[in-house]
Amino acid sequence: MASLPSPQRDSCFADAPIAAQDVARGVTRLFFRQDLFAICEVPLPNNRRADMMAICGKGLLTIVEIKVSRADLFGDHKWPDYLDYCDRFYWAVPAGFSLEPFEGEAFQPDCCGLIVADRYDAAVVREAPLRKLAGNRRRAETLRFARRAARRLVGDLDPGLFGLD
Repeated sequence: MASLPSPQRDSCFADAPIAAQDVARGVTRLFFRQDLFAICEVPLPNNRRADMMAICGKGLLTIVEIKVSRADLFGDHKWPDYLDYCDRFYWAVPAGFSLEPFEGEAFQPDCCGLIVADRYDAAVVREAPLRKLAGNRRRAETLRFARRAARRLVGDLDPGLFGLD
């Protein structure tokens, strides 16, 4: 039986600037080396959407918010809504992006880490402090993360499944 080519699933950040896709790829590579596994564009229960969410072997959840322009950074007032759904929060920006704004109180450097990335790699400029989720929230978010990741894998195997629900 001849194999048919599989339909290509839309990539993460398909409608975003190439710079955002490159940052996401670099962050994914950094996290992979640290034994964290990320998925992109993760809807949260509060009707927000995290650019990336990752989980480590200990079950800690990390959210990454990608910014590729100053206008995007300064126009985003919703990012504090992500803090209730992760143990660590990072900003991720492309190389050459001014890091000065992230030192200001508006971007809460005391609770937010900072990553600089390109399409090949990333570096942590400032570690994100650990702010552990409550047990019930952790369980709910871990289950949502696992189910979303599995659903995406199933969709890659058989994209027609989504029309059945």
